[in-house]
Amino acid sequence: MAYDLELAERIRELLEGEPAITEKKMFGGLAFLVHGRMAMAVSGRGGLLLRVPPEDTEKYAAEPGMEPMVMRGRELVGWMDVAPSAIADPTALQRYVRVGLDHARSLPPP
Repeated sequence: MAYDLELAERIRELLEGEPAITEKKMFGGLAFLVHGRMAMAVSGRGGLLLRVPPEDTEKYAAEPGMEPMVMRGRELVGWMDVAPSAIADPTALQRYVRVGLDHARSLPPP
C-alpha cells in the first residue's frame, strides 16, 4: 500500500514556514525530519507514525486511535502508530504534528 498522499499534503501545509524540515521516502512511507531527526511519517500501512517523548508513550497509548509502534514483534518506546480516524480532524492532526516536531527538536543533532 502506498502512503496517503492527501495526509502528506495536510502535514506539508502544517509544516509550512517551519525551519529545517526535510522529507524522505522510507519504509514505504514519507518521513518528515527536523535537522535530520525523524518527527513523523505518513505510514505506508495507513495513518501516521509519530515520534513522542519516550516517557509519554503510555499517556499517548491511552488516547483513541493511538498504539505503540511494534516492529518485528517488539514495542518501540517513543513511537506511536496513529490511526487515520485519530487524525481526521484538522485540530487533532495539528496537535500531533506539533508533538512530533517539538520532540524531534529536543534531540541532539545526529
